[in-house]
Amino acid sequence: MTAAPPDSSPGDPTSGPVRVLVVDDHEVLSQSLAMVLDAEDDLETAGVATTIEQAAQLVVSSAPDVMLLDHRLPDGDGISAIPRLLALRPEMRIVVLTASAPDHLLLSAIEAGAFGFLSKSRGVDEVAAAVRAAAAGESVISPELLARLLPRFQKGGPVPIGSDLTDREREVLDLLAQGLSNAAIAAALTVSVHTVRNHIANLSAKLGAHSKLETLSIAVNHGLVTRRET
Repeated sequence: MTAAPPDSSPGDPTSGPVRVLVVDDHEVLSQSLAMVLDAEDDLETAGVATTIEQAAQLVVSSAPDVMLLDHRLPDGDGISAIPRLLALRPEMRIVVLTASAPDHLLLSAIEAGAFGFLSKSRGVDEVAAAVRAAAAGESVISPELLARLLPRFQKGGPVPIGSDLTDREREVLDLLAQGLSNAAIAAALTVSVHTVRNHIANLSAKLGAHSKLETLSIAVNHGLVTRRET
């Protein structure tokens, strides 16, 4: 994965408002989300789609920075469509909208490249905060949910992957596994947030991941971080 330059990332205020594509077949919800986002000075709606096909078309024509994606759509499973949608715009961050979803669906979303999850019952401030976090490269997931999901990433024994990680990159991985934000990791390691972002971009590239959550999934699956039992 090629990281966006620090001065042109979606979460950088110098790059203009964060453009958000809402993909949900419930018209009232999707239109309400669009109105909420447009009311924020630093956010704007790049479009509203009710199907995967419409979403794909809008990804190409509207170039969104963040997609809010329902996992159940009339023409297919939103989670299964994530790789296709990311292939159209790799720098886009996808946050999956959920009412309630079993762990195996959440894990599938992470492994497909989702940046996290947002409950449909969340308030206006939380929706806007989740969009900003995703645009800034943050995982949109609570530490409690992350702790619950991490042990489930493990599928088998360690295999030779990640041997090229530096000691500092391994430190960053361990802190990511604790659910820390970029800012908290920077404080813990006494480095800048920009440095942390670079480490995460390098980790993602070396592990072939599209998001911090997918990076963790791969790292745990290959024994690169210690599983924490809950």
